Amino acid sequence: MADTILASDLIKKNLRVDKLPHIWCPGCGHGILMRAVAQAIENTVADKNKVCIVSGIGCSSRAAGYMNFNTLHTTHGRALAFATGIKLANPELTVIVITGDGDATAIGGNHFIHAARRNIGITTIVFNNSIYGMTGGQYSPLTPTNDFATTAPYGNIDRPFDIIKLADAAGATYVARITTYHVKEAVKLIEKGLANKGFSVIEGISACPTYYGRKNKKGDAVEIMKWVKDHAVDVKKARAENMTTENLRGKLIIGEFKNTVESEYTYEYQKIVDRIRG
Repeated sequence: MADTILASDLIKKNLRVDKLPHIWCPGCGHGILMRAVAQAIENTVADKNKVCIVSGIGCSSRAAGYMNFNTLHTTHGRALAFATGIKLANPELTVIVITGDGDATAIGGNHFIHAARRNIGITTIVFNNSIYGMTGGQYSPLTPTNDFATTAPYGNIDRPFDIIKLADAAGATYVARITTYHVKEAVKLIEKGLANKGFSVIEGISACPTYYGRKNKKGDAVEIMKWVKDHAVDVKKARAENMTTENLRGKLIIGEFKNTVESEYTYEYQKIVDRIRG
């Protein structure tokens, strides 16, 4: 298929137009990430009736309501638990979890690491805007140290997770980071995540000008986008040029970090079922 189609056609074919316009704040990056997910599905999935999108609670999780596939809007932090059940019940489905930085790594943190450990065939896209945007601007496990939030009025003293390292260490077989500026690259990496037979984690760097940007004096959505453009370094370039930790300080490392082939969970589960049935 072509890499892109007209935006209007993409919307008509993949979104619930009766639910539009969306209610994300002006300048929010989540719409860009949702569009990248829709484009990746359009490019790679032949039977959209076999796509199931699962979300939890939060700004990011509203995407499931706008996307015209089989969708499930679940409880806070539990999207991966529901998605695991769906994948086990019907391994032929393309199961995609859309979640936020708090939803995935705070209340949903245990589900996240165990889904990775099992290497179950789910593609998880973490819309990371570095804050709890829907519930009042609290800091999340991905809010950078010293940044401000409603629950950190004097600065956040916690160290944030590096979700790329977390996913890799927990056992995910495909790990990547995308941004709302590098849209074409984002679509390609989501496509590769969908093609992976095991657990895929794609961190999407998004913007929250309303809470995160305002509280941390990051400027408007355009200024935040410019920062991403100016500070992003592709991981392939960093490796090829042997960039040191010092060289990369203050930079945003993006791209594909891991792509390995290991046995997928539902495949191994079916082998046990077949053996028992004789």
